[in-house]
Amino acid sequence: MKKISFFIFIFIFFSCENDDYILLDENQTTTSKNATFLATGLDKQILDELEAISGGMGAPFFILPNSNQYTSIPQDPLNPITPEKVALGKLLFHETATGGNPTTPTNLFTYSCASCHHAQAGFSAGIRQGIGEAGVGFGTGGESRIFNTNIAVADADIQPIRSPTILNVAYQDVMLWNGQFGGTGTNAGTEANWTNIPENFIGFQGVEVQAIKGQGVHRLLVNDTFVTSFGYQQMFDDAFPNSPIAERYSTENAALAMAAYERTVLPNQSPWQRWLKGEYNMLNNSEKRGAKAFFGKGKCYECHTGPALNDKSFYAFGMGDFDNSSTAFVLDPSSFDNVKKGRGGFTKDPADNYKFKTPTLYNLTDNSIYGHGGTFTSIEEVIEYKINGVAQNTEVPASNLAPQFGNIKLNKNEIEELALFIENSLNDPNLSRYVPQAVNSGNCFPNSDPVSKMDLGCD
Repeated sequence: MKKISFFIFIFIFFSCENDDYILLDENQTTTSKNATFLATGLDKQILDELEAISGGMGAPFFILPNSNQYTSIPQDPLNPITPEKVALGKLLFHETATGGNPTTPTNLFTYSCASCHHAQAGFSAGIRQGIGEAGVGFGTGGESRIFNTNIAVADADIQPIRSPTILNVAYQDVMLWNGQFGGTGTNAGTEANWTNIPENFIGFQGVEVQAIKGQGVHRLLVNDTFVTSFGYQQMFDDAFPNSPIAERYSTENAALAMAAYERTVLPNQSPWQRWLKGEYNMLNNSEKRGAKAFFGKGKCYECHTGPALNDKSFYAFGMGDFDNSSTAFVLDPSSFDNVKKGRGGFTKDPADNYKFKTPTLYNLTDNSIYGHGGTFTSIEEVIEYKINGVAQNTEVPASNLAPQFGNIKLNKNEIEELALFIENSLNDPNLSRYVPQAVNSGNCFPNSDPVSKMDLGCD
């Protein structure tokens, strides 16, 4: 009864506001302000599916909050989000002056967190294998960053697995493809495997732990000298007024600020998010049929659900890994077996072997490389791979493979429309709003090596 009353109210409201009511036909879409906001046809069918798979919540279950609605954004109780933390974290995340602990002195201040997580690539790396220290170049979207062959490979900071996006990390309580960073929730019971992750014992959630641990791993350095040298003292004072002065300008507080910022990086201006709020003209009919497949027979929603279109689970789809080739390096073969085993490499439970955390699906087309090993180059290719059910990695036991693998039935048109939904409807076109105009050091960012400076127009 409430639902009927709601739709009657919407109809009366918009009829009174606008007499030029337009009903879209099957093959038409419009961006006119006169477009109908009443759910009919495909829109109504999608809403019915959303309601069925969300326990009756419907569209609101999938809506991302605005980035300044801090109380609506999932956050770590030990690190409440504040405007001051977000402002500081936004700069520190992009600040190449944080690259203060390189293995090779000539790489000083040439890299940042954003080297592998920048807006032009949907906050991932834009290349198959992210490179921090020892990377050179950027191109226009990070696609031209390469390893500096004048530096020993052993001295480079090259990721052993494809760099995941920071979009929607607020909806994760563990980080990395294997979920090893995070001392609560999903990682409860894994304490025996935290020997090399003492940060997990502090009690922080995933992105906070990663931001603390990552500064050491990726050769970043934030300390008193950094803070005073590059003009960040007042921002730390504003963000952490209750932290003792002796502890205020620290790696941990820098991490908490960056984590607070990362939690606000939400693709809430994507067409799908606007559609969920009633702007049904934001998707064309092909994309709507793709949404129907996503939340229906395509079974995508079984792993990709909620506002971030992901869950907190791990699945094996048998996707390939890095290899030593022209597009990837295996820096440490002795530990690469653990990398390939994903969650199992962390938990040491054979049932977790080759399982990887469900990624969010927003802004995938900002980066044309997919899969944890970067072995796919299009969304449609990934969909067809999951439907065909033939594993790239033959080491994966059949018993560990996800039940959806090879058990999805879609025809060619449905595959194409599903890909269109993911490519277009889930793409926020304005991620640049999360990027600062400049950083306090005045350095080029997200990289500041000589080639990147030319690519980015910093010289």
